[in-house]
Order: sequence, then structure tokens, then C-alpha cells
Amino acid sequence: MRKARKHKVLLSFALASLMTVSGVVNVSAAVPVNEQIIKNDSAVKQARTSNETLLDWKKWVNDHAYSLSSIQPETFDGQKIPANKFNDLEMLKPLLHDKRIVFLGESSHGVAQFNLAKTRLIQFLHQDMGYNVLAFESGMGNVMNAQGQIDKQAALQTMKDAIFGVWWTKETLPLFDYAKSTQATEQPLVLTGFDIQQQGAFTNGDWLQNPKLAQQFNEAEKQLAEWSSGKDLKGYQKVKATILDVYKQVKSQIQFKEKELQAAYPKEPHIVKLMDRTLADRIRLADEYIELTIQSNIDIEQNNIESFLQTMEWRDQAMMENLLWLAEEVYPTEKFIVWAHNDHIRKAQSDVMGSPYPVKLMGERLPDIYKKYSYVLGLYMTSGETANNMGEPMPVLPPVKGSIEDILSSTNKPYTFIDLRNRQNERGNSWMFEPRLSYSWGMIQESLVPRDQYDGILLIDQVNKPTYIK
Repeated sequence: MRKARKHKVLLSFALASLMTVSGVVNVSAAVPVNEQIIKNDSAVKQARTSNETLLDWKKWVNDHAYSLSSIQPETFDGQKIPANKFNDLEMLKPLLHDKRIVFLGESSHGVAQFNLAKTRLIQFLHQDMGYNVLAFESGMGNVMNAQGQIDKQAALQTMKDAIFGVWWTKETLPLFDYAKSTQATEQPLVLTGFDIQQQGAFTNGDWLQNPKLAQQFNEAEKQLAEWSSGKDLKGYQKVKATILDVYKQVKSQIQFKEKELQAAYPKEPHIVKLMDRTLADRIRLADEYIELTIQSNIDIEQNNIESFLQTMEWRDQAMMENLLWLAEEVYPTEKFIVWAHNDHIRKAQSDVMGSPYPVKLMGERLPDIYKKYSYVLGLYMTSGETANNMGEPMPVLPPVKGSIEDILSSTNKPYTFIDLRNRQNERGNSWMFEPRLSYSWGMIQESLVPRDQYDGILLIDQVNKPTYIK
């Protein structure tokens, strides 16, 4: 009885409050007024079943998504690609007109169609929208080396020098053909990298004009790579100071060898800055990261991944710092395209449920001002075959009902793009504002709020593993 009386009092208080706000003074008028409001409120609708909701979402996507006509890179012979070749990408112009960085992601490194689609997008962004710097999730020094000699060697060699082996594919090669061809134009596409990980020797040291130091440098590079894959932490700690000393000696020579560096890397005008930064990264790597990696190798054998996640966070913090440095110190007036895995560019990676890496990665670590003027595009796939980082084939699992892939594939188009950023939550698009399932690598089930992670999504229906070039 007391509960009923309490509820009655609360209801009376609520009605009185409503009358006060509405200017109604007659208590008996409260109920009819509310009934009239309900009758006239067209926004009030019946609750939907999950099936009805999914149908509403798919109908909305069919009304609002864009279909790309192709993902094949356009032919470029040094002349401007005809504007009509990019008619299907015109919808990106208003979305990106004030964005300085466009992040191009991928749910797997091993998808031929992702490499093709990203190459065509880069051609459009570069030629039609003035994005002149392409930054890879690859070693800063390695891409620097490739850019510095881009007009002296075949595009295939530039690709192998610049990026990680997971992207050495027939489908990626047209990007490097395009980049090389643009070097002789008034608008060259500049290649750069922001990763801090080792990726083979990034320079042969000839510019030092000191054969002994160059040999010590090459040896230090080999030793560092060997230690990072091992489990002898105490052994590394004994030689660490010697390795660090070599890198510091090489770094100290940069200020005396500017002319030699510029001669060795003629197509990289920022070679001095980039070489100094890369060697500073190597010193940090030798001083901190290698020990973390060795400890991670030890712990993983005991099924403990905590130290591995620490290496991920360390790496992504360094990548974020490198990207900001490139944007502020090396190319302060240029617009950037960033090529990386979805995990590295997502805006709130630590909120993704089910991810193998539930930690703050590069995209989440970016300052808010950079997030404001960036556009994050995630790439996903619906069916077919992908490859792991060893190039081994893996099937793409069928979409889960109500997942991102399921909703977007309802367009029945081979290439579906949807903008998330410029949307308000409404009946047909509420899916992007609440947790949805999706697949990373085509097989790892994750739950994420799409709009919290991406500004746009490109879904490619049928995929296959790349044709690798060794």
C-alpha cells in the first residue's frame, strides 16, 4: 500500500510539473492534454522486432549507401587521369573538403581487392583533392630510402624497399608505378612511413664515407633483429650498450654529411631530418622496445599476452608520434593519406570487444584536433578468401545476421560505401550508433559501435588472397 501511495504521489508531482511548464492551471485538464499530444506526435512508433529492425536498417542503407563502379586502379601515363574516370568517387569531395588526413584501413593485410581499391582511392585523392603525401604503416627509414631513389629504380624495387612484405603483391604494384610516374609532374606523390619497427636495413651507410662505421652499423642492424626474435633477455642486456653506441655514432655524423646524404637520396629533400629521426627511433628501439619484445616472447610461451600488448601500445604510441612529426615538422602544409590496418586507425580501439588487441592504438591516441580534421575509412569484406601475414589462405566466414557486413551487403553491390560521420541517430540508421558484430581478418568476431570507430566504411563483397611477389 505504501508503494502504491508513493507511486501515486510521484505521478501527481509529475503531472503538476507538466502543467506548470505548459501554463495549465486546471488539474482535470492534464489527462486530455496528454492524450492530444500523443495523438499528434507522429514520431511515436510501435516497438519493432529484431527482424523488423534489421529490415529497416537494410532499407535505410539501400537508400543512403553509394556503389563504386570499380576498384581497378586507373591507367596513368604521366598525363592527368580524365576526371570522368572518378565520377563514382565524387561523393567523397564534400566529406573530405576540410580533412587533412584520410586514413585508409583494412580488416586484413591479405586481400587483393583491398590493395586495388586503396590504390584507386589514392589516385583520386592525390590528383583531384591534393593529398600529396602517402604514409605507410611501414618503417620510416625504409620508405625514406625508397622515396630517395624512386626515379632511379623499377617500381617493383621501390615497393620492396618501402613497405612490409605483406603488401608485396601484384595488386599493390600499380600504386608504385603511379607514384614513380608522378615524380616528373608538377604534383609528385611523396612516399613516407611512420612505423618504428625494424624492416631490414634502411640504409647501407655508404654516405658515412667511413667503411668501418658502416660495417658496424650493418652488424648492429642484424644483431637487433636477431635479439628481437629471441628469449635471452640477460644476454641482450649485456650487449645493449655496445649496440646503442654504434647507433649514436652514426647519428652524430649526420650534421657533417648533409651533402653526401642529399647525393645518395636525390628525390628526398628532407633526407637529413628523416635520417636523424630514423636513427633516433633505432636508439629508442634498442634502448626500450627490444627488451619488451624479448620479454613478450618469453611470456607468450606461458600463454601470457600482457607484455605483448605492452609492445603493441609502445609501437603505436611511437607511430602516432612519428605521424604527427611528419605532419608538423616535415610536411606542415601538405595533406596526408595513411595506409594501415583497421586496428591501428580506429578511433577507440580499446572499446572493441573481442579484439586480440584491446588496447589504445595509434588512432585512439591522436590528439582531438587531428581527429577533427581526419576521416577514418574502414575496409571490410563479405565473402571469399583472405590470407594471414604468412600468406596462407583463410576463408572469410559468412556474415553474422545483423552484423556490419550483413547490413551493408544488403545493397547487393560489389563495392558499397557508407558515410557514418555526418549522420544523426534516426530510426533507419541506429545500427551505426550501437554495438554491431563484424569480422577482423574475416574470421575474428568483434563487437563495436561503428560510428565511434569509423567515419566511413567500404565493404567489398567478394575477395581473394593477393598474388604475392617475392
